[in-house]
Amino acid sequence: MRFVPHFTDGQAFPQPLGKIVCIGRNYADHAKELDNPVPTEPLLFIKPATSAVDLSQPLNPPFSRGEVHYEIELALLVGKTLTDATQDEAERAIVGIGLAMDLTLRDVQTQLKEKGHPWEVAKGFDGACPLSAFLPLTRVPNWNALAFTLDINGEERQRGEGADMIFPVPTLVAEMSRHFTLEPGDVILTGTPVGVGELPRGAALKMTLTGGLEVTSSVVD
Repeated sequence: MRFVPHFTDGQAFPQPLGKIVCIGRNYADHAKELDNPVPTEPLLFIKPATSAVDLSQPLNPPFSRGEVHYEIELALLVGKTLTDATQDEAERAIVGIGLAMDLTLRDVQTQLKEKGHPWEVAKGFDGACPLSAFLPLTRVPNWNALAFTLDINGEERQRGEGADMIFPVPTLVAEMSRHFTLEPGDVILTGTPVGVGELPRGAALKMTLTGGLEVTSSVVD
């Protein structure tokens, strides 16, 4: 069954999840921690809808395929069709804000990058995109004021702030719409801050987002 995005009040979005459009290296410190250059234009990739699972349920990534890394990100739910949109149109098409994990098979990704091959299989596997419920939006928020955190076993591992994004939300969504038509039910991941690392088996997870969203989960042992 296709994943259907939900709002925090329990209401389901009218359409099932479409594609998940992501940006890599949207926080300078994260790019540097992986020894990657800081990008001068958005580095975009897509996760399939089949990669989405409920973030509040226990996560069961394919540990047999090597190290699985966590990357907490701000997630945006698209409510209107966007093609070559202006920044104003892009902002007003976002109907929900939530959290996502961009789970990554880091060993697999590293091997593929060394060979110059695409690395979708390291980012798009089943369960690679745990998604929270979305806080409903009735107006354009102050993107710079948004902050989100990830705690693992009671210790803060990542903290991101909208003000630190290299490509802020309006710029990013408008740019995405130049390359891919965005449709209602699509989800946008906006990049991960510094602090990524190996996801521990059996870990307790807690994630928060400005506006009152709090999600707890766990990792299978």
